[in-house]
Amino acid sequence: MDKHGIILFGHGARDPRWAEPFERLAAKLRAARGEPVALAFLELMTPDLPAAVASQVADGCDAITVVPVFFGQGGHVRKDLPEIVARCQAAHPDVTIACATAVGEDDAVLDAVAGYCLRQVGK
Repeated sequence: MDKHGIILFGHGARDPRWAEPFERLAAKLRAARGEPVALAFLELMTPDLPAAVASQVADGCDAITVVPVFFGQGGHVRKDLPEIVARCQAAHPDVTIACATAVGEDDAVLDAVAGYCLRQVGK
């Protein structure tokens, strides 16, 4: 693989400020790895996942990992996301598109959130 992109996939919201933490996360990832990192949204915001995938393919990515920035594996992650990823894969058959589990399913993420909660009560 020559170029491996990451797409952070979120739900989307009407208020553009909602995306600010995702934009900061994307900036941290770009600084850490020097390869394409993009945001994509299920609804209410742009770009959607097919547009983000197409952009990374146009940028030369031959592999893309979609990271659902969801706390849990609800219907959007279990049902909607695989359907969208399958459409993206069909549109770009020469590109490997993988999908991670929701970030909230990772123990290290839960440990970080637990640490944050404890710091809020001074523990």
